[in-house]
Amino acid sequence: MTQMMDTFPAAPQAQVTLDNWRQAPFSRWGFQHVREIVPSAEISNRPDGVAPLEEKPIDLMSVQMAHPEAGTIPLEAYLQSSDTDGLVVLRGGAVVTECYANGMKPDSPHILMSVSKSLLGLLAGALEHKGLLDPELLVVDLVPELASTAYAGATIRQLLDMRAGIHFLEDYELTSGPIIEYRKATNWNPLGPGEEATDLRRFFLTLTENDGPHGGRFHYVSPNTDLLAWVMERATGRRYADLLSEMVWKPLGAQTSAYITVDRLGAPRAAGGVCTSLRDLARVGQLLVNGGKGADGQIVERAWVDDLAIAADLDAWQQGDFQPLLSDYSVRYRNKWYVLDHTPNPAESTLFGIGIHGQNVFVDRANDIVMAKFSSQAIALDATGLSATIEAYLAVRERLLAA
Repeated sequence: MTQMMDTFPAAPQAQVTLDNWRQAPFSRWGFQHVREIVPSAEISNRPDGVAPLEEKPIDLMSVQMAHPEAGTIPLEAYLQSSDTDGLVVLRGGAVVTECYANGMKPDSPHILMSVSKSLLGLLAGALEHKGLLDPELLVVDLVPELASTAYAGATIRQLLDMRAGIHFLEDYELTSGPIIEYRKATNWNPLGPGEEATDLRRFFLTLTENDGPHGGRFHYVSPNTDLLAWVMERATGRRYADLLSEMVWKPLGAQTSAYITVDRLGAPRAAGGVCTSLRDLARVGQLLVNGGKGADGQIVERAWVDDLAIAADLDAWQQGDFQPLLSDYSVRYRNKWYVLDHTPNPAESTLFGIGIHGQNVFVDRANDIVMAKFSSQAIALDATGLSATIEAYLAVRERLLAA
């Protein structure tokens, strides 16, 4: 296979560009070098405040898992078949398994895609904890420029829970329409010949149609998360990247700085543009295990973490966009986190994040287990891939509970 960007300059067939960086096989390089393709803003860590991670190795590669197409296979085979770039598993806050592929290293930043949304959910909790954000406010209370759009009447809470009735089709296979204009506005796609440069905040003004009531079904609209970043900037008078750094990333004890892609005017792609190391994503999961407490103390209230599972609405999920993708599982959604129910007790549910092309973090708070995974899968999102990933997590969890 041709190695991407391996000569100087790279041969034409090995060049990763703004036009192809999310397509396989270019994504194997692109997902680990996003800031070389798209403008970005730093999310600084604090080098003298890193939360240590002990290492207590357990061999999980031979764990048998149920694959929806391949039958029972070892975890190692699944990781290879799913184009996994890295896997980290924590038990009791210690690294029990860690592996990398496709040139990735422990300190390599990798794009989270929509797991970025889950970080925004944490920041919302941190801002609420400090009295800086009221989720019950209307969006237009803070961003009045959108009073004549479909966002009129929507609350911050409804955007956090993906329950705003905004007409927008989130289909990753489309080659034209609003989703492509959205990508161009965020600097993720190149402009076509003669097209005028736009930006994310102007894109919001184009979303003028509702397709249902606010507060109704689960309706996945990525721009809603980017809008929440703007809401947070208005509420605090500070840049989103700086807020995430000061209120989450530094007190979390992150080992490396992260970064987030921005549009031509600096607006952050909060819905999918955060890039972090894999161990730091695992630390995010451990924050939830620890009830919202980071290296520097409470980042979000324990009640806020508990609320993720307790207040996630099952009816909204079952009527929503993603129910067919995860129809074999009992799933709910709250504050940018998914909830996977194992038992009738919400406290025993798994909290997890999903990003297209195979980015995931799973958090079993009751049993102190975290699994974080980066991938460069060719398919953006499909039921088989999601089911396989959940089964991999469940198999790892079962093995650790039996240890």
